[in-house]
Amino acid sequence: MTATSLTDRKNAAISRGVGMTTQIYADRAENAEIWDKEGRRYIDFAAGIAVLNTGHRHPKVIAAVKDQLDHFTHTCHQVVPYENYISLAERLNVLVPGDFEKKTIFVTTGAEAVENAIKIARAATGRSAVIAFTGGFHGRTFMGMALTGKVVPYKVGFGAMPGDVFHIPFPVELHGVSVDQSFAALKKLFAADVDPQRVAAIIIEPVQGEGGFYPVPASFMKALRELCDQHGILLIADEVQTGFARTGRMFAMDHHEVAADLTTMAKSLAGGFPLAAVTGRAEIMDAPGPGGLGGTYGGNPIGIAAAHAVLDVIKDEDLCNRANLLGQRLKQRLESLHERVPEIADIRGPGFMNAVEFNDRRTGLPSADFANKVRLAALDKGLILLTCGVHGNVIRFLAPITIQDDVFGEALDILETSMLEASAAC
Repeated sequence: MTATSLTDRKNAAISRGVGMTTQIYADRAENAEIWDKEGRRYIDFAAGIAVLNTGHRHPKVIAAVKDQLDHFTHTCHQVVPYENYISLAERLNVLVPGDFEKKTIFVTTGAEAVENAIKIARAATGRSAVIAFTGGFHGRTFMGMALTGKVVPYKVGFGAMPGDVFHIPFPVELHGVSVDQSFAALKKLFAADVDPQRVAAIIIEPVQGEGGFYPVPASFMKALRELCDQHGILLIADEVQTGFARTGRMFAMDHHEVAADLTTMAKSLAGGFPLAAVTGRAEIMDAPGPGGLGGTYGGNPIGIAAAHAVLDVIKDEDLCNRANLLGQRLKQRLESLHERVPEIADIRGPGFMNAVEFNDRRTGLPSADFANKVRLAALDKGLILLTCGVHGNVIRFLAPITIQDDVFGEALDILETSMLEASAAC
């Protein structure tokens, strides 16, 4: 079966709304490598969009899933509960940042976690308004789209978004938005559009994902926490993409001196199995009444078993430290290319949540075209990369933190060659 024939079948059977970055059809995968249906090998620097921090088919994750399969696959925790749901909640209550008593719920996707965090915040505060940021991404459900700070492709054509959602500029010095300007916009919002006493929550990614891998400045996060405390607003940290050792800490909020009231997580929580969670202050998490939270597949026992194994792997293999080492090595290689690739505008990111941003060398404007040229050149050489950013001019790096050193070195060589080729063609 060729990729061309599979693409023809895909086009005939699947909605075009399901976009595809590549025409690679996976046959098998191990750690940081994928082999397609035609037998070609690729190095995976996408990891299912930050889902596989522990790599494809980590032996401990697979063993945990196989063991669970031998016991039961589904009961619905709300009907017949199971112990490993409880014990995973207990583990997350300890791991999620914040020196206060916590409780957890499990759902299935990151968007569902965000939806539930908003429900919990509204129930706890009795307020309805929510504030998010330009460039933020929080999912493709209607509330997720409303919170997301990018129109194309996420909002276009889907009609009116849920109300009482407001956006302010995310602080990115590179694009002319300082911490002071962003905070001033928030105060202007309170003066002109929404009474802070009507705001239930402010939701923020500690490092923007789809928006371009921009970290929140520490001073801004601290000021945001103080403002939330002043007005009784809950702070929600969307850690769906930043969680589970990706930034060199278990959670990206561990880099900050302040903690969120509610934390959403998914992606790498279960190493490739669908599982998401909301963890937060116990009294806030208890605000909804019985039956107000949950879902048929929420906390599926297969995903729960996988998540236990993922947490074990992160600890046993010291993946937080490894993320820092890999990120340093990647950024050093990118820095070495700065003079030979004048399109490089910025290199950034904590731990192994790294990105390189490109501008047109002549105009100085963001260049999605150059980023895509690098992506395609790398793909042709067997390296899978993802772009992101409001302008589409950022390449983000999301390789498994468990990637073998020799495979990582091979990938860096391909990346360098691809960037040099793209620059030479300009």
